[in-house]
Amino acid sequence: MVIAALAVIASTMVAAPAAQAMPPDPDLSVTSVTLGRTSVAVSGMNMYPVAVTLKASYPPSSPPTAHKVLAVILERSGGVGPINLIVAGNLVRTVGTAQNGTWTGNLNVPSTANGTFKVSGVVEGDSYTGDDGSKPGPTPFAGPSLAIRGVHIPKIGVSVVPRVVPFNAAYQVRAAIYDSATGKAYGTRILLQVVRSNLCAEYDAGSKYTNTAGLLVTNFPGAGGDVNHCVRVRGPYVDQLAFRFYPLRPGIVSAAPAKPSAPAGQVVLVNGSVKGGYFPVPRPVTLQRLYSTGWRGVSSSTVRQSGRITLTAQPPSVGNFTYRVYLPTFQHYQAGAGKTFVIRGT
Repeated sequence: MVIAALAVIASTMVAAPAAQAMPPDPDLSVTSVTLGRTSVAVSGMNMYPVAVTLKASYPPSSPPTAHKVLAVILERSGGVGPINLIVAGNLVRTVGTAQNGTWTGNLNVPSTANGTFKVSGVVEGDSYTGDDGSKPGPTPFAGPSLAIRGVHIPKIGVSVVPRVVPFNAAYQVRAAIYDSATGKAYGTRILLQVVRSNLCAEYDAGSKYTNTAGLLVTNFPGAGGDVNHCVRVRGPYVDQLAFRFYPLRPGIVSAAPAKPSAPAGQVVLVNGSVKGGYFPVPRPVTLQRLYSTGWRGVSSSTVRQSGRITLTAQPPSVGNFTYRVYLPTFQHYQAGAGKTFVIRGT
């Protein structure tokens, strides 16, 4: 079974910031949206076409031949499924003019849209790929709902080799798509996009076929491994299914005291650096001292944007005291500790 052979990596997901909504087109007025069905059942990787009829208008100042193509947006209003948005794109005006027209086409429904979806708006263009600020946002319209029963819904599994990727080392992403109901492959070759960084948000990132076992292996160079990664099944206009992740990284820190000894009770600065990317959320770091019962934290700080750290040690009395800098698990970085060092209290 694919699900048993390919474990999903356990990295922490970091959500991308939401795009700022653009205002709707003030010239677009929606009269009605009609769906050819009120409910559908879809299995596996199939798509079920539902007829869509849209009646809309633009001001008299608009050229009669303009605004030839529109798209209807449906958002999840009930149920649970892997996606929350589906789009009836490339609706072509088949009756009338821009001032009073009818646009028709199909909504291709995937099984991953399991649940209830409701028409929420209309936007101009042959597709809808999300709000990137390059065109007006959707014109709100509360339209009909579609009940979707998805069965044998696909699921994506991902493993990264090696499991924890060293910095600047090449790595491999093994992606699998399989039937969530059976845990087995569909037995056909399926197009997947396995990409990283901005390509996770672009339509034309490029897809490749899995083998008939639903597996696709993609090799990445070491540079750029700290960016977001994704495995996507592209639908006609938006993702039919997606899995987003960061490869796991080691926790690597090096640090040393500003001086090897100090009078008992005097503060000694401990300076060092941490490998890895910068995050807007502060990354914690702790200075630990070795006690008879084990390591205990004695001071803490956060990693600066430069990757540098500064902590404080304070030998409590005369004698040698052993310290280390400890990095707890943080997002996709693993826990790690630096080399031990001794500060002598005098």
